[in-house]
This record gives sequence, C-alpha cells and structure tokens, in this order.
Amino acid sequence: MRWLLRSKIHNATVTEARVDYVGSITIDEELIEKCGLTPGEKVLVTDVNNGNRVETYVIAGERGSGTICMNGAAALRVKKDHRVIIMGFELTDEPIEALKILVDEQNRFVRYL
Repeated sequence: MRWLLRSKIHNATVTEARVDYVGSITIDEELIEKCGLTPGEKVLVTDVNNGNRVETYVIAGERGSGTICMNGAAALRVKKDHRVIIMGFELTDEPIEALKILVDEQNRFVRYL
C-alpha cells in the first residue's frame, strides 16, 4: 500500500486566518467538489510563501465565495494572503489519477492540471 495524491488545489490564496477557531481549513464548497475532497478529510497544506506544512481537516465554506480560511493553530503558520497548495491523499495498491485544479487570485477555478 502507498499514499498517493488524490486531490490538489494549486496556488490558492488564503482569504482568512482565524486563530480563535477550533482547527481545520475552510474551503469553498465548489472547490472541494471540483478536486474530490470531502468535508472532514485530512489534508496537507503547504505554504508557498514560507515553506510551512500543516496537516488539518476540511470544512466546507460557502459555495462560490472563494474562501480559503486557516483555522486554529494552523493560522499561526499560514497567514492571510499567503499562497497555498492543498493536497488530499489515499492509501491504495491501485494507481489513481489525481484531480488537480488551478485557481486564480480570487480562488476561482481556472482549469484542471
């Protein structure tokens, strides 16, 4: 069994960072669906601005809002306006083709990668 990339949101912009919230990353529901993530799923978030890597879980945000909000302790490592890559993985023996999406500066879907 191997951990393989299954879902990726590339080049997203963090719209909020809320330390006072109890953990997670809030992601626009439309983006969650386009890349095949699921609310509650563990994800790896990499911060392009500072190189920090954070594991957290997905919460669905308002559809079409462009929301990418770091919550709880993760907000200390990934700040508002930082660029991030959000990745979901699957443990499998079978090859899988990841759903990878590119978003623009307002976190709107641009295209599949």
